[in-house]
This record gives sequence, C-alpha cells and structure tokens, in this order.
Amino acid sequence: MKKYRCTVCDWIYDPALGDPEGGIAPGTAFEEIPDDWVCPVCGVGKDQFEEVAE
Repeated sequence: MKKYRCTVCDWIYDPALGDPEGGIAPGTAFEEIPDDWVCPVCGVGKDQFEEVAE
C-alpha cells in the first residue's frame, strides 16, 4: 500500500501503522479513510495529502 504525505506539516500516513488515535486501524489504505478524517498533527483534510514516491 502507498504512503501519503501531508503537504502542510510533512507527516506521513503509513497504511501499515494507520492512525489508531484517529480511529484508523493498521492496514487501512489511504483511499479507504473517511473523507472527514484530518491530519493528526496539523488538522488539515485528506485533500492536503500527496502520494509519496518510493
């Protein structure tokens, strides 16, 4: 699964880790995260994330 980076604060969403504090279980692909989820560091929406080129 692909990782995504917040373009505001550079936090990386890693699907292997998820965002347990934000209610996102490990193993959840970025595309499966609800649209109202926000970056756990700076609070911006999913639209402010970009795919990380590996």
